[in-house]
Amino acid sequence: MSDTTLKPPELSLGEKLWHIHWLFVALLCLTAAVGAAMLYSAAGGSVEPWASRHVVRFAVGLLVLIVVALIDIRLWFRYAYILFALSVVLLAAVEVAGTIGMGARRWIDLGYFTLQPSELVKVAMILALARYFHGASIDDVRRIGFLLVPVALVGAPVALVLRQPDLGTGLMLVMASTALFFAAGVRIWKFVAVGLVALGAMPVAWQFMHEYQKNRVLTFLNPESDPLGAGYHIIQSKIALGSGGMFGKGFLGGTQGHLSFLPEMQTDFIFTMLAEEFGLFGGLALLGLYSLLLIYGFAISMRCRSQFGRLMGIGVTSTFFLYVFINIAMVMGVIPVVGVPLPLISYGGTAMMTLLIGFGLLMSVWVHRDVMIGRRGGDEV
Repeated sequence: MSDTTLKPPELSLGEKLWHIHWLFVALLCLTAAVGAAMLYSAAGGSVEPWASRHVVRFAVGLLVLIVVALIDIRLWFRYAYILFALSVVLLAAVEVAGTIGMGARRWIDLGYFTLQPSELVKVAMILALARYFHGASIDDVRRIGFLLVPVALVGAPVALVLRQPDLGTGLMLVMASTALFFAAGVRIWKFVAVGLVALGAMPVAWQFMHEYQKNRVLTFLNPESDPLGAGYHIIQSKIALGSGGMFGKGFLGGTQGHLSFLPEMQTDFIFTMLAEEFGLFGGLALLGLYSLLLIYGFAISMRCRSQFGRLMGIGVTSTFFLYVFINIAMVMGVIPVVGVPLPLISYGGTAMMTLLIGFGLLMSVWVHRDVMIGRRGGDEV
């Protein structure tokens, strides 16, 4: 039997639309609806200024998700390095033409909207690493020399992000890439060795941290040392979390949020407001939604026949997990405050679009799950 007879038939546009994982998309819509409701509450019972924009941005992002899902996965393979290079160029452009907001230079003003390249590079880096490890054998991955290129692919954007400065995004890039390295077959002892080196370098890294970053770490260790200054945010967050009890104070009934004690309740601390209004039950319900998305994400990734698709799906799903884990751990005081939004809930344009593009790639993995990609996969389109 020839190889051509083993290839699955090419899907038409209508068939691709039918093959999209619509249950997964429905879960995304439900999660975004929760976000719109909480932004409505954050504005005191008004769709302006946050909830209406949140809905519009999600609707646009959903269309982008579908378009991305319909694009042949082999095209994503072919242009992975180009897209990564463009994202790094945009990161470098922030140094020259970036606008300053909240004490950091992270955005590029394009007139109608502002672009945050550090968000886009999260997806582009996943594409580049998935392509590099595609077709690599276990023996390849075990060689130190083989890993120098992907380490450089991670190191370049991380260095640019840290210059903005944006420690939270830098850590997310490192952790997401670690998940991909592990999925590609890198041995555990290498992660342990890198971790030990990182621990040893922490005193040196401390000297290069900005003053506000040092304050965040010190506040995390002892927030009560400055309850009206650096420790105010996390103390108020803990009060709001505890005051919600089991079932909360009711929709629009949160006192910490609506009396302006809770800072940044439409962005970084929106989970705290949700927990105050809907209690432990509401918080666990949202975590249940997130868990379903994560389970489906990893299941979709493992179902794909190509290594590129598997790694791309694992990278997207791991990044989504990091958004959820870091934000919730941050508002609970488990880790320092690093400014990571709660996915599909917090107000923000570029972060939402990045997530939905990533989920579009995940849907592309599902739609094209039976497509085989050769070692030089781009020439099979």
